Amino acid sequence: MKHPLHAGDAQVIWLHRQAPPKPVAGQACNGCGVCCATEPCPVASVFLWQYRGSCRALIWAPDAGRYLCGMLTQPARYLRWLPQRGEAWFSRRLARWIAAETVCDSTVSAELQAEPASSQAENFPK
Repeated sequence: MKHPLHAGDAQVIWLHRQAPPKPVAGQACNGCGVCCATEPCPVASVFLWQYRGSCRALIWAPDAGRYLCGMLTQPARYLRWLPQRGEAWFSRRLARWIAAETVCDSTVSAELQAEPASSQAENFPK
């Protein structure tokens, strides 16, 4: 079985309309969310047992205008066994493990696609 990202097929991911555009790999992370919406990171695989699809810990932060990792900002919300007093320590370890908010390490090519006019019209009440 081929991995979906390497099969040559296009993958559609849904991101907030105001999300920043994906930076080129190696540039500073800007919270675009493309990497986490494409596939779960090692943290999601180990702690959330999620191995494919959009990460369920990906959070849109409207005040910041970017995506954040819920496992870094509020890990006890996802790991009920984690005491709140241990959240800061746990978040620092996870951030270091995945090099969060350092540089973009996603080589996924992301492009904006407009929704077809017919499907937009169907979504609005008359």
